Amino acid sequence: QVQLVESGGGLVQPGGSLRLSCAASGFTFSSYVMRWHRQAPGKERELVARITSSGAWTIANSVKGRFTISRDNAKNTVYLQMNSLKPEDTAVYYCNAFFTVTNNYWGQGTQVTVSS
Repeated sequence: QVQLVESGGGLVQPGGSLRLSCAASGFTFSSYVMRWHRQAPGKERELVARITSSGAWTIANSVKGRFTISRDNAKNTVYLQMNSLKPEDTAVYYCNAFFTVTNNYWGQGTQVTVSS
């Protein structure tokens, strides 16, 4: 059974940091592209960061220089380190594992709220 379980979300003040984790099981994690998406209220889901099976990564321009993505294939876990958080980063953050169109899995999401 495929599972993606996100953790690490919460309430943080502007300028603060959070690290999101996504623990995967039920598939060959090391073969998958892992991605973090987010969806703010009233907005479309957007891609925040992705990392390939070999560790190559890309970051959305909106978070470049503040967010980093990494993975630990030994732990079947992908991370999103978020620094210098802004109120506009408030969203539900989703972990996504992609191999093919039919092997494309999503976590349940974790809420990140940036507010003073």
